[in-house]
Amino acid sequence: MIEIDGLTKRYGDKTAVDGLSFVVEPGVVTGFLGPNGAGKSTTMRMIAGLDRPDSGTVRVNGKHYPRAAAPMAELGILLDARSVHPGLSARSNLLALARTAGIGRRRVDEVIELAGLAEVAGTRAGGFSLGMGQRLGVAAALLGQPQTVVLDEPVNGLDPDGVRWIRLLLKSLAAEGRTVLVSSHLMSEMAQTATQLVVLGRGKLITEASVEDFTARATTSAVLVRTPETVRLGQLLAAPGITVINDGTDLLRVTGTTAAQIGVPGFRGPRQVRSGRCGSPSACAGPCGDQGAGPWASEPVI
Repeated sequence: MIEIDGLTKRYGDKTAVDGLSFVVEPGVVTGFLGPNGAGKSTTMRMIAGLDRPDSGTVRVNGKHYPRAAAPMAELGILLDARSVHPGLSARSNLLALARTAGIGRRRVDEVIELAGLAEVAGTRAGGFSLGMGQRLGVAAALLGQPQTVVLDEPVNGLDPDGVRWIRLLLKSLAAEGRTVLVSSHLMSEMAQTATQLVVLGRGKLITEASVEDFTARATTSAVLVRTPETVRLGQLLAAPGITVINDGTDLLRVTGTTAAQIGVPGFRGPRQVRSGRCGSPSACAGPCGDQGAGPWASEPVI
């Protein structure tokens, strides 16, 4: 299990992760979804103890991971498939890592077979393609038979057979009762792999949901509204049957109503939002024909 509570990380004046809290349960594959730059990799580095948070806590299997007595048995993590010795073979890289944790040669042979590396185990890792490097990284993550597995964009560089392999592998690890967190910026990939989702945007939690619920919400007719006064407009739109999602940007996603209906409280409320067609200030009488649609950028999405 991974428990994250109030996690914040800043680099200078940039906040990479902002007050993040969520729990990853064992027995299911949890997708960590968000665009590039959303804070996924930074969060994973803090899970592994590679970066220290400015505030908040991370626990892996109920423990502070850097203090774990047998860290490779607690957490197996893949952050960068290139973090191997390029001059050593795949087998030698794994043997060197195994020796640091008192893991025997037999387990090295097992993960080589599991990752489909048997034919290239004696090949220098520096000559591997990105896909083969990913397989080696996954093998290293699983070396200690960890209770929790965290993989950052593991399908990058994999061919179709490799993608099928990683999907089946993740599901089999979850079926064994392990905690599995896998990141991606592709919802299509998460829909094929994950059961639960943690969705990030600009370092903040957008939602935690099952893939089924998230997909159902995403396919519901909605209106995207762009305004610098997201909080104020969200308050004005609050009503039974209407859902307003604020992802921390200048966009609101509104379901349960239409663009024209949103225009009424929007026109009467926030006065500094901008028109979707001409960019005129809200005092504009609507010469572009948008009088009924409200003074901001709005567009229906499916």
